[in-house]
Amino acid sequence: MPETALLKAEAREVLGAGRVAVEPLTHNPKNGVTAGVWRVRAGDRSAVLKVLTRNKKAAGHWAASDDPRHWNYWRREAHVYESGLARTWQPYGIRAPRLLASVERADGDIALWLEDVPGEAGPSWSLARHIEHARRLGAAQGAAVPGPAQPWFSHRFLREYIGGNTLGQELLDEDEAWQQPLVRDHFPAGLRHEMVRLHHDREWFLHIMESLPRTLSHLDQWPANLRAHGPDNVLFDWAFTGDGALGEDLGNYLPDSVFDLFVPAARLPEYAAAAYEAYLHGLRESGWRGDEHLVRLAVCASAVKYDWLTALMLARAGEEQWDYGGRGTVSAGLRYRERGLALAFLADWAAEARALAPPLGFPAPPSGRR
Repeated sequence: MPETALLKAEAREVLGAGRVAVEPLTHNPKNGVTAGVWRVRAGDRSAVLKVLTRNKKAAGHWAASDDPRHWNYWRREAHVYESGLARTWQPYGIRAPRLLASVERADGDIALWLEDVPGEAGPSWSLARHIEHARRLGAAQGAAVPGPAQPWFSHRFLREYIGGNTLGQELLDEDEAWQQPLVRDHFPAGLRHEMVRLHHDREWFLHIMESLPRTLSHLDQWPANLRAHGPDNVLFDWAFTGDGALGEDLGNYLPDSVFDLFVPAARLPEYAAAAYEAYLHGLRESGWRGDEHLVRLAVCASAVKYDWLTALMLARAGEEQWDYGGRGTVSAGLRYRERGLALAFLADWAAEARALAPPLGFPAPPSGRR
């Protein structure tokens, strides 16, 4: 809970008079950049308070960084709101919550007071709504090619983010890890071979992603960061914003819909195909006239982002399974079955990327060379 006197003083400035009530909101508690997220009510008004910090202890790669180009730069989200960048995609039906106030506190933290957005949360959306979001995203990103440059944009996000997720990597080649009941009973046949291959080809995939056409990217697009409000899709958590490949955000959004049990894995092939076509339609609507094969390559090669997830699941197959934010448990069997199917789908994306790249002038991956 934030310091009460300070919070009440800020709430009076932002929301006016009234009894202050505070409700903690779900977020990633491991991230050293986020001191906390709360809904604050004063009288009949409310706002969301997100406190950014570099003073919170965090383990491993979740530690806050002072490097403006690092993927976890502690002050980036404040820059996004204060600069007006969060409004860039609004003409295309995607916007951030309105910034009500940005307060630099005496201890160095930054309190972002944001619009409390009502409406249907992304995890409850229909497939049609997710697909429509893909179209809007395509229009927004097509208009942003090659993308504005800001000194605080994240760069080489995939490389740094994946590189920090190392838990369980030594298990990828261990028979016992793949024979754990949750893994053995719920992962599809052949998944081990494909995920080990993806891991061995990691550098090739990262080189591809870093060589493709660039655009302004959110880099944390998933249903839990979205809410439908009137004509807009409101997008939260802009902390990773920066330079990304055209199609990279879509390549994150689609599998994440399944990994966190928002969309059934059995529907992923049809969902991904429709969303990709919608994204292309949005690109063309924006006036973009590039080579769509490069976009397809970015979407498929973005499978590398989840190289770390297979190892993590091998490492945690004997543990209780918690949902995002750690507030409750989920069915271990359901999680492993759904994620196993989604990882198999990503293996198909990876295979498609390996086939697409050489005709477009990229070298063949090491695992495909003779």
